Amino acid sequence: MAGICWLASYPKSGNTWLRAFLANLFSGPEPAEHPVPINELSRYCLADDFISDYVRCAGQDADGLSPTDLLRLRPAVQQGFTAASKDTVFVKTHNAAATVDGFPLITPAATAGAIYIVRNPLDVAVSYAHHFQIPAARAAAQLCDPQNTLPPGGGLMRRYLGSWSGHVHSWTRAPGMRLHVVRYEDMARTPHETFAAIVRFLGLPEDAPRIERAIEFSSFDRLQKQESEDGFEDARPDGKAPFFRAGKIGAWRESLGADEIERILATHRETMSEYGYRLEPGEPEI
Repeated sequence: MAGICWLASYPKSGNTWLRAFLANLFSGPEPAEHPVPINELSRYCLADDFISDYVRCAGQDADGLSPTDLLRLRPAVQQGFTAASKDTVFVKTHNAAATVDGFPLITPAATAGAIYIVRNPLDVAVSYAHHFQIPAARAAAQLCDPQNTLPPGGGLMRRYLGSWSGHVHSWTRAPGMRLHVVRYEDMARTPHETFAAIVRFLGLPEDAPRIERAIEFSSFDRLQKQESEDGFEDARPDGKAPFFRAGKIGAWRESLGADEIERILATHRETMSEYGYRLEPGEPEI
């Protein structure tokens, strides 16, 4: 699979977990004795939101690049990513597979395929609120906002999310996209089957011991322990919230109020049902 394999998701949906699995899967020709450090994940997977890549491509300072300039540079930057290897290049993104001001955020010519992670938006809202240190009501509103973006800062560009349903459909209905969809809940509940299916999608040999080791080394407990001991470069720089906080399925039941739940259900009920978040007397099963 030459070209970019996107690891795509709405924020707080398991993207880093998937990156950790792949890093541990690919960590050397011999069986590794220790997990890949979480602050070395960038050795195995790039990201499309570092402004330094666009500065380097443009050959000028960031201050001289307008938002339109950054959008215009995306195809060149993504084609540059493909030059990093003759084989698959993994690139993390939280952007929707959409077009902004006439510019595609995801370049088809550079794209070989994508793994898309979907998570119950009620649980996404809980993690999103904690990570960005905002009230749950605001998190719920942002997940329902077709214009939702993450602002630039900390060396990162603006990320164009849109609403949760819009984001899901932008990837899962993208014309011609070679796609594998993974549910966060299946990563947690049936990891062996779920991660083995990812390996098959990538066209890799199903080396069962290697897959099992990568699952173990990328478990939530392991990642959480690494962050507590060594910190994590993707965590909030102010230290107000750990990146690997809980990862609990169904946390929304204790953390969201009736208004937030109803707002998310009213906006995303159809898409939730489509991806197995079945509704029973007005309440999601998952």
